[in-house]
Amino acid sequence: MISVEALKVEFGVKPLFSNASFVVNRRDRIALVGKNGAGKSTLLKIIAGLQQPTGGRVSVAQDTTIGYLPQVMNITDQTTVREEARKAFADSAALGEKVKTLQDALAQRTDYESDEYMDLVERFTAAHDRFQMMGADTYEAEIERTLVGLGFLRSDLDRPTAEFSGGWRMRIELAKILLRRPDVLLLDEPTNHLDIESIQWLEQFLAQSSGAVILVSHDRAFINNVTNRTIEITCGQVVDYRVRYNEFVTLREERREQQLRAYENQQREIAEMKDFIERFRYKPTKAVQVQSRIKQLAKIVPIEIDEVDRSAMRLKFPPCLRSGDYPVICDGVGKSYGEHLVFEGVDMTIKRGEKVAFVGKNGEGKSTLVKCIMNEIPFDGQLKIGHNVQIGYFAQNQAQLLDESLTVHDTIDRVARGDIRMRINDILGAFMFGGEEADKKVKVLSGGERSRLAMIRLLLEPVNLLILDEPTNHLDMQSKDVLKEAIKAFEGTAIIVSHDREFLDGLVTKVFEFGQGKVREHIGGIYDFLQHHRIESLQELGMGKSENPDKAQNKKTQRSDTSDHSDHSVSSGPSGRKLSYEERKQQQRQVRKAEKAVADCEANIERMETRIGELDAILSTPEGASDVTLITEYTSTKKCLDREVERWESLSNELEELKSALQ
Repeated sequence: MISVEALKVEFGVKPLFSNASFVVNRRDRIALVGKNGAGKSTLLKIIAGLQQPTGGRVSVAQDTTIGYLPQVMNITDQTTVREEARKAFADSAALGEKVKTLQDALAQRTDYESDEYMDLVERFTAAHDRFQMMGADTYEAEIERTLVGLGFLRSDLDRPTAEFSGGWRMRIELAKILLRRPDVLLLDEPTNHLDIESIQWLEQFLAQSSGAVILVSHDRAFINNVTNRTIEITCGQVVDYRVRYNEFVTLREERREQQLRAYENQQREIAEMKDFIERFRYKPTKAVQVQSRIKQLAKIVPIEIDEVDRSAMRLKFPPCLRSGDYPVICDGVGKSYGEHLVFEGVDMTIKRGEKVAFVGKNGEGKSTLVKCIMNEIPFDGQLKIGHNVQIGYFAQNQAQLLDESLTVHDTIDRVARGDIRMRINDILGAFMFGGEEADKKVKVLSGGERSRLAMIRLLLEPVNLLILDEPTNHLDMQSKDVLKEAIKAFEGTAIIVSHDREFLDGLVTKVFEFGQGKVREHIGGIYDFLQHHRIESLQELGMGKSENPDKAQNKKTQRSDTSDHSDHSVSSGPSGRKLSYEERKQQQRQVRKAEKAVADCEANIERMETRIGELDAILSTPEGASDVTLITEYTSTKKCLDREVERWESLSNELEELKSALQ
């Protein structure tokens, strides 16, 4: 579909990348990765035809359509959401005319066996199929389905786009691109403005799409779920790995180890040549050998090593006063804007040291409750901040409070204390401010760069309650890992508003779900919450189809009311008695312990089965058949395997019983 040949891009003395060649085939799902500034967005723009390369070319197959979603765009339309989305079908009429023209041309031809006729048939079929997908009889339903999938309410569809924030308007642009159903989708950070449910909907949409996808994303879970191929821009080169991102990470590490060994060998060879030249430079009898070494040295092409892996880089929060046992207590907290209810009756207790996540669709009140905790807006009910609580708050407007007259380095130097000042350059490098970037003035930084700088500054301030509102939107994967490890090691309390599942996984132990004016507590990690949430959604979907909408809504409200209690004591024991919060927590610990035991047992079984297979192969040879030691090992391993299988069955039954008790 698309062929990239010997592509080269130069913005200065050193090329951004050169000799980039690869082919994009139908159904390819490509993750385009590399450090910030490597040229990922530039490559997407070149493929989309919006920018010209310094050298090389991009060839696009005839009639191949491309949809491109940039990371940032200026939107000035003053139509409604629905009318804006309808623009996706502006080409439908033109395509209909093309189908009619091709059909008329076919009717006039009689050379049915010729290559020209077969080519005409193929063009007609492709155009006709695309026209059917963009049919006028279904596009209104398709518009509504896509916009709702991306998080809009049906009541939003007739509102002017000017009433929505930049993030929501980006969703409208994404909807328009998806509705056009192009053959190739180019997506630059599509998840930055989506909540978890919208990201999952987009994953399913892309999985069902028949076209190719090239995407840039720092959401590791998203690219793992969507892509099947990884292209990395590194050291000015483009390297194609035909594997998913997780496998790519392993292969990339192996590649870097090979580069390191080759680099070390080359440096040793260069040192030996230089030593020879210096020792015999002025000896006439060695002049020929010296000149030969000088020529060889000039021909050596230095081996480059992929960007230094900073995953071992660690940040540690400075010491702070110990807070009270309960940094945040909400009792019947509510917030409304006029007649619009954001949430009501919020009862929430966050203990010292807990790491919790606020999740839910955009507009359900996550940031609003954070502002209530910060006492930035008035609210109903009681909200108590605990003794000695010192809050560190990261919000989108935090970047606007930076001193524009300072450099990046000076901004951090002013808040760093103690030994951390010796590592400022390493910290800046981990957050993409390495080298000359550290000397830039704040006033010339982009919005994303300012957000990253504000994040670093916050991480170095002594606080015991950390509140982060969408902290990962402008961080690459390496920087997110650094931030995640810093929060995990943080001894204080953390509230994280985020849609990044991979970032939250293993970080939070409790999830507060915002929706329908309620805030519900879920014990466990983010994937425990997602599994529970999917089951609820399926039940509601089935009920919505079979019942009267008003009746279904009443039942849904009833479920919402009871779920406030169910998340604290939803499980019942064998006698039907509801479990208390502590009992449920204890049972969940037992489930996790049982799951680990089953996993360990399965690993043992796999190891023994592998060994038995190896022994089988050896004992089948004449030499091995007479080896008493191997025969004894084979017999004992078989007995151990049988015992382990019986243990696995027992543990699996125990695990099922524990899980049933939690239902």
